[in-house]
Amino acid sequence: MPVTVSFNGDRSRAAFTLSHPKGNIITDETVRALRAGLESAAQNPHLKLLTLEGEGGDFSFGASIPEHAPEQIAAVLPEMHALVEDLLDVPAVTAAIVRGRCLGGGFELALACDLIFCSRDATFGLPEITLGVFPPAGSVLLPLRIGTARSMPAILTGESGAADAWQSAGLVQVLADARDLAAAVDRWFDAHLAAKSAVALRHATAAARAPLRSQVRALLPDAERLYLQELMHTHDAREGIAAFLQKRTPEWQDR
Repeated sequence: MPVTVSFNGDRSRAAFTLSHPKGNIITDETVRALRAGLESAAQNPHLKLLTLEGEGGDFSFGASIPEHAPEQIAAVLPEMHALVEDLLDVPAVTAAIVRGRCLGGGFELALACDLIFCSRDATFGLPEITLGVFPPAGSVLLPLRIGTARSMPAILTGESGAADAWQSAGLVQVLADARDLAAAVDRWFDAHLAAKSAVALRHATAAARAPLRSQVRALLPDAERLYLQELMHTHDAREGIAAFLQKRTPEWQDR
């Protein structure tokens, strides 16, 4: 299974774990499994915290590049964006627990969570520009989360940033050594959420997310149209994906 789900004893916590060989690549199957799991978890009235993490040493290397080929992307991208909106609708606090690399579509999923807890060796990046494309959800979510000026370098250069830099930007709430990260999340939950009413948290998260949700729902369709109806009809977008799959240097024509 590309996603495993577990609950603690009183079902106040749900842990979603991405499980895919070679970096927890996010495939269409993964997206659909996450959406189904979120729909099921939302029926639990005791849920206070839902976490999303990756199996092994990395959160996720990002979306499946083969599925971004022109003949597949029109079906795959809307599902990914529906998952982003699903995460913004979860009736509980959501947190991404990040170890190692958190790239591309993986970073977009983390950005759709309320909180990010990460190890000191974690890195976050949106490398899509190196493939001749851009991250639609990331281009919407990251500026809304930390501001346009801080977001532009990540989106335009594709370079990854270290965890402490993202913490300074206000994106990361808890930073810990990798071996202590799980315990740090437990301590945060016990200190801040365990004693609170699940129904109160459900309403508080809905209220606190309302501005972000409304802006994402207004802006993400435009980013999706720009990607599918304009960018994917250019030579360079098709060339970037093809070059990656063929393991060669892309030959840009700027058209």
